Amino acid sequence: MQKAGIPPSTYTFVAALEACEDSSLGKLGMEIHAAILKSTLGFDLHMANALVVMYARCGKMGEAAIIFDGMDERDNISWNSMLSGFVQNGLFYDALQFFHKIHYAGQSPDQVTVISMVITSGRLGNLLNGKEIHAYAIKYGLDSDLQVGNTLIYMYAKCCKMNYMDSVFDRMHYKDFISWTTIIMGHAQNDCHLRALQLFRQVLVRGLDVDATMIGSALLASSGLKCISLVKEIHGHALRRGVYDRVLQNSIVDVYGECENVGYASHVFESIEFKDVVSWTSMMSCYVHNGLANEALDLFISMTETAVEPDSVALVSALSAAADLSALRKGKEIHGFLVRKGFILECPIASSLVDMYASCGTIENSYMIFNYVGDKDLVLWTSMINACGRHGHGNAALDIFRQMVGENVRPDHITFLALLYACSHSALVDEGRRVFEIMKNEYKLEPWPEHYACLVDLLGRANHLEEAFELVKSIETEASAAVWCSLLSGCRVHSNKELGEFAIQKLLELDPENPGNYVLVSNVFAATGRWEDVEEVRTRMKGKGLRKDPACSWIEVGDKIHTFIARDRSHPQCDEIYKKLVQITEQLEREGGYVAQTKYVLHNVAEKEKVKMLYGHSERLAIAYGLLATSEGTPIRITKNLRVCGDCHTFSKLVSKFFEREIIVRDANRFHHFRSGVCSCGDFW
Repeated sequence: MQKAGIPPSTYTFVAALEACEDSSLGKLGMEIHAAILKSTLGFDLHMANALVVMYARCGKMGEAAIIFDGMDERDNISWNSMLSGFVQNGLFYDALQFFHKIHYAGQSPDQVTVISMVITSGRLGNLLNGKEIHAYAIKYGLDSDLQVGNTLIYMYAKCCKMNYMDSVFDRMHYKDFISWTTIIMGHAQNDCHLRALQLFRQVLVRGLDVDATMIGSALLASSGLKCISLVKEIHGHALRRGVYDRVLQNSIVDVYGECENVGYASHVFESIEFKDVVSWTSMMSCYVHNGLANEALDLFISMTETAVEPDSVALVSALSAAADLSALRKGKEIHGFLVRKGFILECPIASSLVDMYASCGTIENSYMIFNYVGDKDLVLWTSMINACGRHGHGNAALDIFRQMVGENVRPDHITFLALLYACSHSALVDEGRRVFEIMKNEYKLEPWPEHYACLVDLLGRANHLEEAFELVKSIETEASAAVWCSLLSGCRVHSNKELGEFAIQKLLELDPENPGNYVLVSNVFAATGRWEDVEEVRTRMKGKGLRKDPACSWIEVGDKIHTFIARDRSHPQCDEIYKKLVQITEQLEREGGYVAQTKYVLHNVAEKEKVKMLYGHSERLAIAYGLLATSEGTPIRITKNLRVCGDCHTFSKLVSKFFEREIIVRDANRFHHFRSGVCSCGDFW
């Protein structure tokens, strides 16, 4: 038209502007705006509205506002175009302010106004505002509109108000596919799993359409119930209905992983013809969730070799796997990868790096990452507090908490849990009490069972057992098994038989299927020579089909993880390892006065056999291999799945002194840094 010299009309310009309603076409839209200004047509209401819509949809709300403010007259389309623009561009607080402007201008809200404001309330989680908009809709007779109803369901789901959501749904005269999908998704995402599945069943019974999103919501509900049979049923239904796209396949991998069925997850993953980064990440997360960190790292390597570029979520999963294994070299390689690929050190990745380096025993690197990030979020602050706690730096954890509060970052339950954990592992009794009170009184956070368990553990191990017991009795609901477990551990350390017996009874009543509880009870009896009681506990375990996890230690040397169990002879260098262990033990006996403390062997066997059992503990085999396979002067980093026993603790201190090696041991409770015959835990663990 321009080349032919045909002058455009108002309708021509409006049509051209409508074609530019995409962020990638914003520049062209501005050129059309310039052409309008050069024309002799001037601005009428129709053209001005089209410009507002174009700029809003191209993400240029400043330009949209200039047009809007310069309009001589405005209609509902003008107001709604600006309001929708704020919402579409995620400017929800601006949308809220603009709605008040609409109200003061005397404009009556219509369906578009209400829908925009309901979405805003949902995204802000502002229930009060959402209810006010709902009241507006009722007042103006707009609540019967299908789209308004669907958006209200979405808003109440975002605000976690299931009863309001159900009420809106039940009052709708007509429900479409979006209505059913939104309410099923709302219940599934808010852990109302049975209700979500009941609604999904109604959809099937009524013969209504389903799509991948609805089936994904039903799968989420099934995984929340840990019901593998339901997951399989819905999986089969997706196949029969022919809605088995890649997005749904990725979700199914996630769900099977959540239900601890790695085999099915792997089968679905392998069947995906064109795997995207989400497919790979879902399978990695499945491995990590099910304790298969080695497999997760192998998959990450495979992913980077089919030339799939990992995103931040994939990197977080890989870092989590490295953290689980305490595989420092692998973790550093992943860190190097994300630096080379230009990933910005944002808080999710930074938090994972802090956790990975702390889990691998190099908390100084955690500090480096933490200090590098300028705008820290709550998760990053909490990760650093937790890192300090695991390494016994309780006062440092408290300092970081004070810095966080000074930055006006509000702590949550997880933050306080990390703080109490830090106090517990540094014997900071008074500080732990204060943290607990601050959480309840200043921040009005109701303690979880885990908070009580942490404080009971701190008090119990510091021999404030009566205070710990009073705290347990003060819990309004019945104390959890974890709380009684913490109390029993304190009774064991300080030989409080009477209170210990009571804790044993409560623990086994509340959690009779946890093998760890039976092991603790058995160890309490064994420590006082009550072998008949030990045998009775072990018989009960066998009768329930419960098994104790075998003690296992592993060490990273080169690019491999070497694993040992007690008295293990499966390692290819087993003869060399045992020879080295004998040499170490003889030197420690000769020069360090080491004598095996057989009281830590909780088995009814002869003294000589107890000594042999101690000498074969998995961490000693790992230490011996570390001395054989690593260069002099380098730290030896070991991870153990259970708590280090007192005799191995003494053994490790002496090795660090007489062999001049730092030994870093991560056990089930915390980190031990052995240097020059001293442990960082101060023998308090």
